[in-house]
Amino acid sequence: MTKPAPKRYRTANWKAYNQALIQRGSLSIWLDTSMSWRATRQGKRGRAQAYSDAAIQFCLTIKNLFGLPLRQTIGFIQSLLKLAGLDWSVPDYSTLSRRQQMLQVSIPYQKRSGALHILVDSTGIKMLGEGEWKTKKHGAEYCRQWRKVHLGIDAKTLQIRAMEVTDKRQGDAQMLPSLLVQIPADQPIACVSGEGAFDTKACHEAIAARGAIGCIPTRKNARPWKGSSPGVLARNEILRATKRLGRAIGKRWSGYHRRSLVETKMHCFKLLGERVTARCFGRAKLQQGGRGC
Repeated sequence: MTKPAPKRYRTANWKAYNQALIQRGSLSIWLDTSMSWRATRQGKRGRAQAYSDAAIQFCLTIKNLFGLPLRQTIGFIQSLLKLAGLDWSVPDYSTLSRRQQMLQVSIPYQKRSGALHILVDSTGIKMLGEGEWKTKKHGAEYCRQWRKVHLGIDAKTLQIRAMEVTDKRQGDAQMLPSLLVQIPADQPIACVSGEGAFDTKACHEAIAARGAIGCIPTRKNARPWKGSSPGVLARNEILRATKRLGRAIGKRWSGYHRRSLVETKMHCFKLLGERVTARCFGRAKLQQGGRGC
């Protein structure tokens, strides 16, 4: 069968399009006065923490959003609190540096009804090494190091629903079960879309365990798997449909091309900075989590 011609999308309403581009540069920061800024006592021995996790996460989010050092972050937040008419104290830079290594980042999202269509992908963030121009002109003086960010987003709202940060040696398919675990068990998942690297038994079994359909293309030399588990049966069904319809039509029929939305989200993610400033893995993981907020 012949490959269908791709659709061409053209902007029809230029007035609304221009206004949307202008709104991208709008800066508005709302401070929730009901937020628990001071930490509550946990009933444990030792000195209690002065600031809550929400306060620390807010300060570090501002730091990553504007690319500020810790000391400048403190001054910026003091100005925001003064403009908001709040008399809250701001944690010092040593407290932020100490707390960010063990802080559990919670990525906010808006709940919606219906089953989710999860799009998964990963990208690399440079941690150490010279820039591209210096490397091209004079060569690299030392080995560049990278961290990998694995994202799972909602195809309808484009909100980040799951995220993991690993080293560069971690494969994409190995992190899919961990991403699905981050989605609450009471939230139904209709479909999980990913590239061909996720065509593994572990991924298909994790998707089938959530009662979802895997929209993952099989490899070109793929063969049927042996076994009768739900993940194996679902994957073999994808293989049969691909052989019957062809790879191009099979991808259009299954909605695989919606996975390009996660590539767009990766671009937005990298706009906040394509380099990790923290060398400690715990702080680097928190830094990427702050970007997801």
